[in-house]
Amino acid sequence: MGLSELIVYFNDLFVRHVFDLVFLAVSFVTVLSALGVVFFRNIVHSALSLVVTFLGVAALFITLEAEYLALVQVLVYGGAVSVLIVFALMLIQRGSVKETNMFGRLAVPAFFTAFAVFALIGWSLLQKNWVVKAGQTPAAAGNAVFSIAEVMLARYVFPFEIAAVLLLVAMIAAIVIGKEVKGTK
Repeated sequence: MGLSELIVYFNDLFVRHVFDLVFLAVSFVTVLSALGVVFFRNIVHSALSLVVTFLGVAALFITLEAEYLALVQVLVYGGAVSVLIVFALMLIQRGSVKETNMFGRLAVPAFFTAFAVFALIGWSLLQKNWVVKAGQTPAAAGNAVFSIAEVMLARYVFPFEIAAVLLLVAMIAAIVIGKEVKGTK
């Protein structure tokens, strides 16, 4: 096998497995950021890590050809819920932000709760008969995404952009308020 054949072989191997590699990379980042939510002692860092987790889940939906779920994940969780969480953290902040995550005190109950939730989800997934029916192809979902995108980005583009700017300003304001509280202590 010559060098050119070896290059062609690795190129074909890479092209065939590029989606697998992207899926694995996005999964790794998502799991890493989810662990950051749990293990960061600073709760603001945990909240920002949660935003990365939301966006990682949206990227996983895209790799699984579920564009509509990815869109909803970004709009609802990556946008609105994350801003709400940061606002709540900034408004109810007591004491030092660096030691606000109560990881150590509730670690054992949290571990058993997480194990029970994973066991319940695993059991329920095994009970389901996964049969794909005809007519439920990803292409049908793609048409729904196109219709939603057309309505949001053509007919209601101005309210959509205003909402996006307001969420961005709210996020920046919450971070600035949090930094001022930190500077006074």
